[in-house]
Amino acid sequence: MKAFKNILAGLAVAMVLFSCQDKQKPNYQFFPNMYAPVGYEAYGKSDAFANGMEAQLPVPGTINRDFVPYDYPNTPEGYAAARDSLKSPLEKNEVNLEKGKALFTIYCAVCHGDKGDGKGILVQNEKFLGVPDYSTRPITEGSIFHVITYGLNMMGSHASQLSSNERWEVTQYVEKLRADLMP
Repeated sequence: MKAFKNILAGLAVAMVLFSCQDKQKPNYQFFPNMYAPVGYEAYGKSDAFANGMEAQLPVPGTINRDFVPYDYPNTPEGYAAARDSLKSPLEKNEVNLEKGKALFTIYCAVCHGDKGDGKGILVQNEKFLGVPDYSTRPITEGSIFHVITYGLNMMGSHASQLSSNERWEVTQYVEKLRADLMP
C-alpha cells in the first residue's frame, strides 16, 4: 500500500511539473543562439559577402602578418647576389647567438655536426655523405641565409620550419662555428 502511495505521489508531481509548460509561449531565452545555433554550411554560399562569394579575396599587394619578402630567386645568380650583398638585419649579440645555437642543434647538427665540421650523427652512420665542413666553404651571412631558405644540393629548404628571424639567428651561429673552425 505504501509503494502504491509513493508511485501515486510521484505521478502527481510529474503531472504538475509538465502541466506548467505552455508550448504556445516558450520561456525567455537569454542567448538564443546558444540553444539553437545558426547552421552555416562550410564553403556554402552566403549573403554575407558581395556577389554571393564564399569568401573575400585579400586586397591586392597584401602579405601575411610577420612575413618578410625575400627578393633573391632560387637560382645560381640569386645565390651569388645573396652571397655578395645580403646582410643580416639582426644585431649580433649573445641572445641571438644562443637562440641560433638552440635552433642549429635541432635542425642542423644531425647532418653538419655540433661543431659545424660536417660530422653529424647521420654522416657518422653513413646516411648522408659529403656534408661540407664550414671552414672549407667561401660562405657569407647572405649565402648561409639563402641556403637555409632554399636549400642546396642534398639539403632541403628550412623556410617552412624556421621564420626569417630564426634563419638569421642560425646564420649568426653558423658564422661563429665557422670562425671557431678556421685555423
